[in-house]
Amino acid sequence: MEQVRKEFVTDEKAKKIALHVSGVSVAGNVLLSLFKLLAGIIGHSGAMISDAVHSASDVFGTIIAVLGISISKRKSDANHQYGHDRLECVAAIVLAVILLATGLGIGISGVEKIINGNSKGAAIPGVIALVAAVVSIVFKEWMYWYTRAAAKKINSGALMAEAWHHRSDALSSVGAFAGILGARLGYPILDPIASVIICLFIGKAAYDIFKDAIDKMVDKSCDDETLEQMRGIISKQAGVLHIDMLHTRLFGAKMYVDIEISADGTLSLEEGHEIAQKVHDAVEKEFPLVKHCMVHVNPV
Repeated sequence: MEQVRKEFVTDEKAKKIALHVSGVSVAGNVLLSLFKLLAGIIGHSGAMISDAVHSASDVFGTIIAVLGISISKRKSDANHQYGHDRLECVAAIVLAVILLATGLGIGISGVEKIINGNSKGAAIPGVIALVAAVVSIVFKEWMYWYTRAAAKKINSGALMAEAWHHRSDALSSVGAFAGILGARLGYPILDPIASVIICLFIGKAAYDIFKDAIDKMVDKSCDDETLEQMRGIISKQAGVLHIDMLHTRLFGAKMYVDIEISADGTLSLEEGHEIAQKVHDAVEKEFPLVKHCMVHVNPV
């Protein structure tokens, strides 16, 4: 499991990273939206104006992501003794739904244009609209990789959903570029065809984000590779004769681990506790995403 080998990032640092990335996202989307809107108006491109609105809607998605991450990083309190980590999953689910709605909107619009053929007879877009589409593709693809790297660093499902929101905008701009170029070359049908293809890509991304968030909400266990790595670490600890039980569950971006080990039954309570403590410390050291590890010792 890739995430367990990452550099440990504290909740406070993760929150700062998310806020910084979100700030860059909001500022970039506002400037890009204004540029694409002006290019669409000046270049007589309805596709570019629609793309500008799509970019503006990303600001809303960014706000949801940063709210979810900020709340999830709050410390435990009397009413939430296990913390608030799962609230980030809620934010990821909301963003997945928004992403799916965006993809469906693009796809339905494309299908309607293909069926009705209402792309014929429209004004030919200017070169500035074509330039705006290229700028949008480059910037939004860069934002995807920038946000994706931050999401992987802090293991954030909500931030990863936001990264895919950027890519959906890049794909939308690819559709706009194809439509504008096709219109200038005399093939306006390219625009709606591209929209339908883009819809499928966005839908797949939305499904993956939604499934990952749901898995973390319903206490899904870690993958087999992570479990085997844990078994190896536990078995190496002095005094451990056998691993009787190893249960794991995803809890938001973190993991909970319950372990039962066998040890020499003639050992004192203090010696048995020392063995359990070694196992506990080793697991939390090797797997920084483990939020809590409970170790029970069975006498043999």
